[in-house]
Amino acid sequence: MALDRETAMQVAAVLSKGLPYIQRFTGKTVVIKYGGNAMENEDLQRSFARDMVLMKLVGINPIVVHGGGPQIGELLERLSIKSHFVNGMRVTDSETMDVVEMVLGGQVNKQIVSLINQQGGTAVGLTGKDGNLIRARKLEVKNHADELARPEIIDIGHVGEVQEVNVEMIDMLTRSNVIPVIAPIGVGEDGASYNINADLVAGKVAEALKAEKLILLTNVSGLKSKDGEVLTGLTAQEVNDLIEDGTIHGGMLPKIRCALNAVESGVRTSHIIDGRVAHATLLEIFTDEGVGTLISRH
Repeated sequence: MALDRETAMQVAAVLSKGLPYIQRFTGKTVVIKYGGNAMENEDLQRSFARDMVLMKLVGINPIVVHGGGPQIGELLERLSIKSHFVNGMRVTDSETMDVVEMVLGGQVNKQIVSLINQQGGTAVGLTGKDGNLIRARKLEVKNHADELARPEIIDIGHVGEVQEVNVEMIDMLTRSNVIPVIAPIGVGEDGASYNINADLVAGKVAEALKAEKLILLTNVSGLKSKDGEVLTGLTAQEVNDLIEDGTIHGGMLPKIRCALNAVESGVRTSHIIDGRVAHATLLEIFTDEGVGTLISRH
């Protein structure tokens, strides 16, 4: 059915407004951490997949890093394996690590790859173990309790942090017109697997690639002031001030630190955006308004 003239003009205006952004970001790399509601709602899944395909078609190189905590928890429960957490991190013994690899590297990763491919893209799923993509080391968790003479190191098993990212492998994929979809599992020097926080993996991948943008999809509308207003544009110094005065606290703190570290390590901008909004990634990249908080170095 043909569009009426007014609707056609609106579509043309939207496309025209996107042109300067397409020109600015063609050839640039954008790392997107995909998780939360955007990953659990079918309509949002489809809109995210379409966003990735469109970005690739206009010359932007999207790199997707995904989470999967709820899916891991669900399978562990079905298998009657109890979950324990220390400082918000899942204690991961060998049995739990097997489930993590099965869910992240298998179920969740392949579902995202399939979604992107269904929308006409060419996505390839990877874990950090493929081609030594993510070299990891065991994460040390320290208990700084006042009654202890020195910090106690708590063993939380196969939980790691990123030591090195194989940039050449990602470059090879993006040059081949492929959208890499990365599960946050790293490999140690001894070949052991490590479960790594997906935000941290996305941040380190963005840093290693000197990406144009790091985009973290969340279940909130962005970083808020003490008055509840969304803060749309902040410098690294302003973010540090907000951490210092307690405006940024609790569960948002690790995500903000990840975004902050990225811009301080060479990524041009980091974005905390509302993944509950359809086409949130496109709105953040191709409009002035965006749908969240932008953090820049200066």
